[in-house]
Amino acid sequence: MSENVGPIYEVTLSVDREIIAEFDAWLAQHVEEMLQIPGFIRANTFAAEDDEAGKPQRVTHYYLESEADLDNYLAGPAQIMRQSATERFAGRFSASRRVLHRADMLDGALKLPESCLNCGATLGGQYCGQCGQRSRSRLINIWELLRDAFGDLLELDSRLWKTLIPLVTRPGQLTRDYLEGRRARYMPPFRTYLVLSIVFFLVAFFDPGQELGILFEPEEDPQTSAEVREEILRELSEEGIVSLDQPDGDESTGSAATDALEDSADNDAEDSGFRISLADEGMDVEGQCKIENFADANMPHWLAARLTKERLLIVCERVIADDGKAFLGKLLDNVPVALFVLLPLMALVLKLLYPLSRRFYVEHLLFVLHFHAFFFLVLILQIIFSRLSMLVGLPEPAIDIAIFAVSLYVPVYLYKSMRHVYEQRRWITMPKFMLLMFTYFFGFSFILFFAAIFAAFSI
Repeated sequence: MSENVGPIYEVTLSVDREIIAEFDAWLAQHVEEMLQIPGFIRANTFAAEDDEAGKPQRVTHYYLESEADLDNYLAGPAQIMRQSATERFAGRFSASRRVLHRADMLDGALKLPESCLNCGATLGGQYCGQCGQRSRSRLINIWELLRDAFGDLLELDSRLWKTLIPLVTRPGQLTRDYLEGRRARYMPPFRTYLVLSIVFFLVAFFDPGQELGILFEPEEDPQTSAEVREEILRELSEEGIVSLDQPDGDESTGSAATDALEDSADNDAEDSGFRISLADEGMDVEGQCKIENFADANMPHWLAARLTKERLLIVCERVIADDGKAFLGKLLDNVPVALFVLLPLMALVLKLLYPLSRRFYVEHLLFVLHFHAFFFLVLILQIIFSRLSMLVGLPEPAIDIAIFAVSLYVPVYLYKSMRHVYEQRRWITMPKFMLLMFTYFFGFSFILFFAAIFAAFSI
């Protein structure tokens, strides 16, 4: 058994990174002063993992002879010793304290492992002096699990809010801070982009009624089947597919036309194997797509070899078969990839626009990552605002005006970001901004076109 059964007084300090060297020097002197207090035998100081806000942590274990010595310290010298740190580093650090007991280190079921489970270093206390991990693993309760999962969301001082707030309100600030070395306080740029893009596509395209349809009762169609039938007949009559040869004022028009349509459909089914269906422009009554002047199309050889008329006809019929639902679903699946491909292309454009900035390509890519993350965040807020406004019954013109005003902020944000990060004058930044906006529009349209082609040929 251990010879010393006295308590261990643990002090954990979270320190601003800018003063960590000065703080370490002070801490070493402070520990020596603490060991002059009666009852303090020895101390062990080591660096722990950064806290949730990205601040470096220092942990000191003070070994005392008895519980009485600890009580005497807390009742007397404790306030004086703490005051010295507060006066010198006011507001630049935070401290938490707790009491450990050497009973946890006794031989038996609670015996500590000899080496760290994380890095393998030799242990000398409750924490590893090499990586800062707790020496004895334990099961966590459900509250700690939830706190770890939602801690960044619920804590106002977390890196999540320290990232999102300046991302919206201070154009270019995140990029500039990152380039100047102020990084630990924010979420990593690529993680920010990835998280916001995933949240956007969940918010925008997740329909609970469709994805979890078994949990919802089917909504009743406000129109009766008779009304729907009459409307279809009127459209067929206007397009000349069926003829409603009924005298004026005859109330049996709908019934007679319905019988005529059914007879015509039955006859067609018996004669040709097809039935009459609604025909959109560019299609005949058999549901076949019409492709005119295909041979005159001026396409590159590599594209013409793949987009044959036969393949286009097959794709067209598949799209028409389900009113384009499968095509739209595939297209939405390809949009995230398309936007991701746009990132390096726009970074290349910035590299060309600022040839004398002496910035590396990856620095321009960082600028684009932050702007796209901001764009996703604005879209998320617009969608949530629109849906909440409809729930509370705000008038549609007010909703449209608010969304339009926020949309105008996007190009303004991009311009201000360019000014803040690249620090060029307005008359130089404005033409570059206009060219970048045009490139964004052209590039997104071009990539979306290819995304649509891949979607069409994958259904």
